[in-house]
Amino acid sequence: MRTETDSLGPVEVPDDALWGAQTQRAIANFPISGLRQHRVYLWATALVKHAAAQVNVALGLLEPELGEAIAAAAAQIMHGQHLEQFAVDPFQAGAGTSHNMNANEVLANLANERLGGRRGEYRPVHPNDHVNMAQSTNDVIPTVIRVAAATQVVTLLPVLDDLAEALEAKAEAFDGVLKSGRTHLQDAVPVRLGQEFGAYARAVRLDAERISRAADGIRRLGIGGTAAGTGLNSHPDYHAAMVEAISSLSGIPFRSSGNLFESMQSTADLVDLSAALRTLATTLIRIANDLRLLSSGPTTGLAEISLPAVQPGSSIMPGKVNPVMAEMLNMTCFHVIGNDTALMMGAQAGQLELNVMMPIMAYNLLQSLEVLTNAVRVFTERCVEGITANAERCQEYAERSMGLATALNAYIGYGAAAKVAQEALARGVSLRQVALEKGYLSAEQLDEVLDAVAMTEPGIPGREG
Repeated sequence: MRTETDSLGPVEVPDDALWGAQTQRAIANFPISGLRQHRVYLWATALVKHAAAQVNVALGLLEPELGEAIAAAAAQIMHGQHLEQFAVDPFQAGAGTSHNMNANEVLANLANERLGGRRGEYRPVHPNDHVNMAQSTNDVIPTVIRVAAATQVVTLLPVLDDLAEALEAKAEAFDGVLKSGRTHLQDAVPVRLGQEFGAYARAVRLDAERISRAADGIRRLGIGGTAAGTGLNSHPDYHAAMVEAISSLSGIPFRSSGNLFESMQSTADLVDLSAALRTLATTLIRIANDLRLLSSGPTTGLAEISLPAVQPGSSIMPGKVNPVMAEMLNMTCFHVIGNDTALMMGAQAGQLELNVMMPIMAYNLLQSLEVLTNAVRVFTERCVEGITANAERCQEYAERSMGLATALNAYIGYGAAAKVAQEALARGVSLRQVALEKGYLSAEQLDEVLDAVAMTEPGIPGREG
């Protein structure tokens, strides 16, 4: 152990730790979950520190030798080194001060060792005076969250595009498969299986557009506001230079928030993105549930489609296969919705010049982005791409559906058509037979009017134009 001192007094720190006194206090104070902040959050933290060192050197506030050492240390973190040194639980002190100081101490020790100094002595590079120059936790942490989230959105959107493409391919493949529609889980007018899958694809694409729009707000940065939005202790040109440097280092076009006070007070952009993820989760739950229903059986359910068999489904029932990929997607989406609720509660809990709930908001948002990306990818590859249609079963249901009676409305009226449907159901015979017996239409007319395929397109079956 080595003894370090902070403003509260001496602290014992492990000799091999790159962190220092303030991190050690946080480790002792917050043994809550055993979780750690997301890897991309650590990368984004190092990126912001890297940019700050460069900018402060360029503005003449930081000695080039110190700035270069800090930037080199940050680059190590960005490349995945020393990540175990970020040891503070996500459930920690408000605003993320513990995480910010963890980063400052780790980078200071790495920089000092690079310059010939000793770990824990903070000479010539100091965590607060140099690594944290022109910064506060209050502008660093929201900036880090935005950089990390924007980076993860870039990986999520192509995965959603792949899912939409897979659903569109099934829509084309299944376009000729006639089936019964269902509303309220009851018989409805005929549809084509391809139309169902085309609607799923469109819903996913619309959700991807919502996420893209929300991600645009995430790219607004308030770095340079320091403690409360005033920019105290930063160079007048620091904010603009930091936005440019972060954009360059990340490859993502960030911009100024336009009001550094708003950037401290409001986390609405995070809520907006999380809400878009929640909407996507809601859509995916609905689609996954539909696939579970459509594939139910295989002998006692709908069995209109078959999902790929990816693993045995029971420890006691031989041969059973379950819709496990759809089940996994559901569980993932339930978790994302829970994360969104916690994030929303955190956003409304900010007071005056600062929202102090950002650490857990960061954890939840980045986790949601990660698990959605991974879940959608494997769902597409191991479920959607392998779906097959049971065309004969679909055709059978379509021909027996009481929803076919809807086509009689234009010829005999709703009331009479309803009586035909009720009698057919009671007697266990077809709609065509009852309508023919009652003399409503001729056999030839009924062949045209009750053409289920014609019912899947706009128009009145049996009438031209």
